[in-house]
Amino acid sequence: MRFTKMHGIGNDYIYVNCFEEIVTDPARMAQAMSKPHFGVGSDGLVLIEPSDRADFGMRIFNADGSEAEMCGNATRCVAKYVFDRGMTDKTELTLSTKAGIRRLWLMPENGRVQRVKVDMGTPELNPRRIGVDLPGDMVLRHRLQVLGQTMFITAVSFGNPHCVTFVRDPEILDIETMGPLLENHAIFPNRTNVEFVRVARRDLLQMRVWERGSGETLGCGTGASAALVAAVLCGLADRTALVKLPGGSLELMWNPEDNHVYMTGPAAFVFDGEWLGE
Repeated sequence: MRFTKMHGIGNDYIYVNCFEEIVTDPARMAQAMSKPHFGVGSDGLVLIEPSDRADFGMRIFNADGSEAEMCGNATRCVAKYVFDRGMTDKTELTLSTKAGIRRLWLMPENGRVQRVKVDMGTPELNPRRIGVDLPGDMVLRHRLQVLGQTMFITAVSFGNPHCVTFVRDPEILDIETMGPLLENHAIFPNRTNVEFVRVARRDLLQMRVWERGSGETLGCGTGASAALVAAVLCGLADRTALVKLPGGSLELMWNPEDNHVYMTGPAAFVFDGEWLGE
C-alpha cells in the first residue's frame, strides 16, 4: 500500500489515497503504522476518499486506532495533496469530514500549495453537544480539582471536544501527567483533547496540546481554534490572534459576522513510501 507522510506545524499524519488504495481495517492500520521505531511513526492515519457531498472526503484515525471527527492540520495537508498531485486544479475546495463540510482556500506558489486557509465552522459551546457531563448552556471557567490543583476549564467543540485551561507557563507543565488525567476525566465520557494556554498578549497565544488518542502533539488546528474561542469568551484575547504551538504558528480569526473561525497555516510534504504489512 502506497502512502505519503505530511505534516502541518509538526502534527504529522500518514495519508493514503483511497482513490487508488483500499484500506479494510483503518483502525488497526493506524495503530501499526503510527508506532515510532516499529512503524512509520505519526499522530495517526488519514484516508483521502471520494465524496458525494464535497470535492473530497477525509477520515482520521488517531495513533490508538480511535476515529477522530476533525483535524485542522490534516485538512490543510489533504488540500496540498490533492492539488500537488493533480487531482484538482481548484484553489477553493470543499472537504467532507465527520464534523461536516469544511471550505478550504489554497495558496499555491510555483505550482505547489504552501499554505491553506480553512473555515473551521462555528464553535459549539453546549456541553451536551460537546460531550461534557455538566449542567448549563456553557462550560466557562469551570473549577476542576486535579491532583490537588485547582484548574479552570472552558469546553469548546469544533466537531471534536476540547478542554481549554489557561496556565502561567505551558513549557514547564508536566503534560505527561496532567494531559491524560484531563483527557480521561469523568466529566468527559468520550474523552477530550486538552489545551494548556498562556495569553502572551491579546493577539498572541502560546499553547501545548494533549490530543485525545495520540498524546502530546506538536500542533492541533481544532485545539488552536478552541483556545482562541475560550480566550475571547474569558475576556483575555481579541478575535484575531496568532497561536504559537511547539511545531509552529497558526493565524486564527473568529469572525463576528458569521460566527465562524478561520485558520490559516502551512502544509508540508515529508516523504512517499510503501507499506508492506506487519
